[in-house]
Amino acid sequence: MRKNWLLLLLATILVSNHYDVYGQQQKREKYKNKANDPVTQLPYYKKLRWADDLFKSGSYFSAIEYYEQLKQEQERNPYLTYQLAECYWMTRDYVPAAHYFGEVFALAPKLYPEATFKEAMMLKMAGQYDLAIAQFNKFIADNPKTFKKLKQRAKREIDGANMAKGSMSNPQPVNVLNAGPNVNSAYTELSPYPLGDTALLFATMRQNSVVNVEKKNRDEYVSRFMVSRKQENVPVADSFQWALKFADGKFNDPRQHVGNGSYSPGGDRFYFTKCSEEDSMKVICKIYVSHFKGAAWTEPELLGDGINDGGSNTQPFVGKVGKKEILFFSSNRILQSRGGYDIWYSIIDPRNGTYRRPQNAGKQINTEADEVTPYYDSRVHKLYFSSNGWVTMGGFDVYSADGGPSRYSNVTNLGYPINTSADELYFIKDPVGKPDAYLVSNRIGSIALKNPTCCDDIWRVQYEPRLMVTGKVVDCESKQEVSDVVVKMVDETGQMKTYNSTDGSFGFNMGRGHSYVVTADKQGFSSTRATVNTSDVKRSDPDDTANVTICLSAIVNSFRVSNVYYDYDKATLRPESVASLDSLINFMKDNPSLSVEIYSFTDGKGADQYNKSLSERRAQAVKSYLVNNGVEDSRMIVKGFGKKMPAAPNTSSSGTDNPTGRQLNRRTEFRIVTDVPTRRVIFNSAKPGSMNEQEKNLMQDENNNPDNEPTDNESEAGKPGSRVNKH
Repeated sequence: MRKNWLLLLLATILVSNHYDVYGQQQKREKYKNKANDPVTQLPYYKKLRWADDLFKSGSYFSAIEYYEQLKQEQERNPYLTYQLAECYWMTRDYVPAAHYFGEVFALAPKLYPEATFKEAMMLKMAGQYDLAIAQFNKFIADNPKTFKKLKQRAKREIDGANMAKGSMSNPQPVNVLNAGPNVNSAYTELSPYPLGDTALLFATMRQNSVVNVEKKNRDEYVSRFMVSRKQENVPVADSFQWALKFADGKFNDPRQHVGNGSYSPGGDRFYFTKCSEEDSMKVICKIYVSHFKGAAWTEPELLGDGINDGGSNTQPFVGKVGKKEILFFSSNRILQSRGGYDIWYSIIDPRNGTYRRPQNAGKQINTEADEVTPYYDSRVHKLYFSSNGWVTMGGFDVYSADGGPSRYSNVTNLGYPINTSADELYFIKDPVGKPDAYLVSNRIGSIALKNPTCCDDIWRVQYEPRLMVTGKVVDCESKQEVSDVVVKMVDETGQMKTYNSTDGSFGFNMGRGHSYVVTADKQGFSSTRATVNTSDVKRSDPDDTANVTICLSAIVNSFRVSNVYYDYDKATLRPESVASLDSLINFMKDNPSLSVEIYSFTDGKGADQYNKSLSERRAQAVKSYLVNNGVEDSRMIVKGFGKKMPAAPNTSSSGTDNPTGRQLNRRTEFRIVTDVPTRRVIFNSAKPGSMNEQEKNLMQDENNNPDNEPTDNESEAGKPGSRVNKH
C-alpha cells in the first residue's frame, strides 16, 4: 500500500503533501475551462497514460478527474475503478474510497482480492464500524490460505472497531474543539507547542487556496513557524488571536520546510526539524538545535552523535525522566528498527551537552507499523505517542505509556473523543495549571481545502472534571446484591448508557450540566430510581463520584397507587390523585418492559350500567394523564368494573350510608399483565453486536423459550399488591 501522504505527514512538512498534490496539479492544469483542456480531448490510451503519470507523481486530485473521465468511457473497467479508489485513499476521502474498493472487488475479485480489506479500512476510518467489521470478516473468510499478515491485521482492525463503539458509548470527560481560523487554515497545521498558557507555537504553510508554485516564491509556500496568543476576556475559552511569524530565532528557512519545535526543560535550547524534498516525493527530515546565549539564539546546527543517521529523523521532544534529560524523536531508520517509523531516544550528557547513541524505545512501544509524535510528561511519568500499529479507532490514535525511557507498561488508548475514526497525532499537554492539551487531527470539522477529512488541523483538548456515579443493585427485601442485571442511566434528553453487571455493582461517567436517572433492569423485577444532577459543576471543579443504591422488587400482578380517587359522579382526577400518579409515570418509564391494565371502580350508588361507564371514563382519564406525560399508549389497557369488588363497605353495619367507604371505592388500581423481554434494554454496550443484532437475539431467545412469557391470568386480579415507592 502506498503511504506517500503518510511519509509527508510524518516528516512534518506540513503542507508538502498538498504542495506535491496541488503544486504539480497546477503545473499541469493551465486550463480553468475544462472544455478547453487539451487532455480531455486525448484518445483513451493517451489520457490513461496522462492519468497514470499524475498518479505516480502524487497529483491524486488531478488524477481523480481524468480517471473519472476515462471511467465514463469504460464504466466496468476494474483498473480504472481501483486507481480511483487508491486516489481517494491517498487524499483521505474515505467514503468514495470505500465505494470504489467495493466496486472493484465486485468487478474483479480474483484480480484485486485485497480490495475488500481496503474497503473495510476506509469504512472504519469513515466511522462506519459495523460495515467495516463485516467486510474485515469477509476478507478473512474469502482468503483461508493466503494473506496471512493482512488477515492478522484485519483481526486487529476488528478489535479496534469494537473498541471504538464501546468508547463512543462511554466517552472520556473531555471537550475537543477546533482551534479556529486564526490558527488553522485549509492546508495542514501541525506540531502544536504551548508557550505556557498564553500562546501557541505551531508550524503551517498558512494557505487557504490552491497554491500555484509557478507564481509564488518558494518562501511563500514552505512551512514555517508561527505563534498565536490567546485572546483575553472573551466568552469562548481558548480563543486565539491572528497568528504571526515566530521570530525569536533563525528557525524559519526560506528554502526548507520547518516544524516540530520544542524547548529543552530549562528553555535554553530549541529543537526543530528541517525537511527537504527529494526525487520521487521522498522527503528527508533532520533534527536541528539552537542555543540561547547572551541575548540571542545561535545559528541552528545539525544534531550529530548518530541522531540524524539513516532515514528521516523528526519530531524531537526533550523531557526529564527522573533526573536525566532525554531526547525523544521519531525515525524510520532501518538499523534496529521494528518497522516503519519508531520512537527513539537519546540520553543527553549534562557535562558536555553531547548525546548518547540513540536507542529504540522497544517493543513495549513500537510495532511493525508506525509510532510517531512522542511527548513526555514528566509530571505523571508518561510517554504519549501516536500509532497505527496498536489497536486503534481509526488510523493513528494517541496512546500513553507509563515509564521510560526504555521500559514501559500500561500502554493505553486515550479513547473517544480524543481519538476518532480519523487520524490523531501530536498530543501535548499544557506545561502549567490544570493540564489541558492540544492535538492534530483530520476529523470531521477540520477546515478543509477539498474533502472533509483531507487536511489536518490543531484541536484544543479541554479536560472536564471526571464525574462518576457508582453503586450497587440490591433486592428490596433481602438487601443482597442482585447478579446479572443491566443498569441504565438516562439524561434529560433521553440519551441512555447501559452497564451489564454480573455482581450488581456498576459505574458510569457523567458530564457537566446534566440531570441523570439511574435504574436497573432484570426480568421478573421492577426497579426504583436514583437521580444525580451535575448542573452546577464547573470545569474548574475537582473530580467527584456520587454513590447510589438501586433496589429491585419481584413483580406482582396487581398493585395500587395511593390516593387515586375521584369526586362523586365525576371522572376527573382530584389534585391529590395527580400527585400520586407521578410515581406511576416514573415506574412505567423506569421499567419499559412492563404493560399494565388500568382498573377503575365506583361506589355502590347508581345503576350497574351507568357505574360501569363511569368507571371506564375514570380509567381513561388516568391513561390520558400517563400518555400526556410520556408513557406509551400501547402499554396500557383500560377496564371499568363499576361497583364490583368494593375495597370498603358502602354502608355501615347498621345499614346507613358510609361516605368514607364509598370514597375508598371510587378508586383506580393497576395490574401488570406482560413483561416483554425485547423491551427491557434498548442497547447494551457491554454486549457484542449492534442494536439490531442484540434485538434479534432477544427475540430469538424468546421464541425458543415461550414458557418464559408471563400469562394474563384474570384470577390474579384480586391479589393484594405492593405500593410503588417514590424516589
